[in-house]
Amino acid sequence: MRYNRPVRKLLIAVILLLAVYFVIGQFSEVQAVVETLKRGDWRFLLLALGLQILWLINVAASYQSIYRALGIHEELKEMFMLAATANFVNVVAPSVGMGGMAVFITQARHREYSPARAAIAGALYVFFDYSGFLALLALGILVLIRRNNLTATEVAASLILLVIASLLGFLLYLGMRSEQAFGKALAFLAHLVNRVLRPFLHHDYLSEERARHFAHDAVAGMRQIRSNPENLLRPVLLALSNKILMTLVLWMVFLAFKVPASIGTVVAGSAIAYLFFIVSPTPSGVGIVEGALTLGLRSMYVPLEAAAVIALAYRGFTFWLPLLIGMATFRRLGATPPPALPAPTPE
Repeated sequence: MRYNRPVRKLLIAVILLLAVYFVIGQFSEVQAVVETLKRGDWRFLLLALGLQILWLINVAASYQSIYRALGIHEELKEMFMLAATANFVNVVAPSVGMGGMAVFITQARHREYSPARAAIAGALYVFFDYSGFLALLALGILVLIRRNNLTATEVAASLILLVIASLLGFLLYLGMRSEQAFGKALAFLAHLVNRVLRPFLHHDYLSEERARHFAHDAVAGMRQIRSNPENLLRPVLLALSNKILMTLVLWMVFLAFKVPASIGTVVAGSAIAYLFFIVSPTPSGVGIVEGALTLGLRSMYVPLEAAAVIALAYRGFTFWLPLLIGMATFRRLGATPPPALPAPTPE
């Protein structure tokens, strides 16, 4: 949907207002993060900052490589802004990830390429991200098992993540194999969502017919991937490096506060933090990740006060920094819609 300039300005203002409201609501945590960072060794904190920025660039490169596999050529700078903006919108206007997806779809319409391909790119990114994380999670669980620290909560959260990744992978597989089967699956999901929401909305929330049209457009892009599967190697490698960078950020935080920790503790801590970042009832795990990481580190014999300090500092880099960057990119993207791109590469 294309918005005229006054409507676009109004939407920007509303979302920025939501951002201000969100920060005010979390102001005590922001203060705690700032005060905590002041106590750390600035050299390691600076390294953590550099690694976090490199992580953001890595995320943008992941999206760019998936777009190219689908026949869409965007610059890295543009993908950086899109990824940061999508993350920002998902946090301040939570809608089960649909707000962030809308950022990519709106950009596709401005640039005049298939919104369905942009949506599939987002789904592929999530699938690769979850798959890369499952490798890290497996290592983390092994560490917890060896130390007899694995809890039912972590097992349940891991199973939920595995189910989500498996369902997403199955849908993507259907899209690559059969347009009809993919269309039926999307229409079924739309029907299921409508049945759940109809008692509250009194009308259909999603169009089953549009789901089939979406499947038709999306399958064209996925067939292009199927004919050149080697194009997916780079997104897979970037997904793995993404998790390595997050683990290195946590390691720098340990060093900044002079808290001794083994490699196993850092890997398990990183796995716990990202697991509850994903499997959380709050946007980006606000209020959940901090507690889960603190308790997880405490169970691995990190002193409670030190564990709380590390959790707050780590969230400062991995949550609050991307959120602030996303606020800036959101304002810029909304103010200056980009020019159109050439049509995507045909099959």
